[in-house]
Amino acid sequence: MKIQVMGPGCPKCAEAEKNVKEAVAEAGIDAEVIKVTDFQEIASFGVFSTPAVAIDGEVKVVGKAPSKKEVLNWLK
Repeated sequence: MKIQVMGPGCPKCAEAEKNVKEAVAEAGIDAEVIKVTDFQEIASFGVFSTPAVAIDGEVKVVGKAPSKKEVLNWLK
């Protein structure tokens, strides 16, 4: 599983990355968490508001940091 956390590094982006990593650890799954900061790459997902999270190329949230509980639900 490939999880992309998109954002330039703002506090909300850091929160999104932290929540995703905590959820992956809690779920005990094998997932690669990638931080995407390149605006061209972020835009290629159709994302124009950060933070955003995509799992295996499917955008799950845009414009807010997901809670750990939300991420755990996506990982099921």
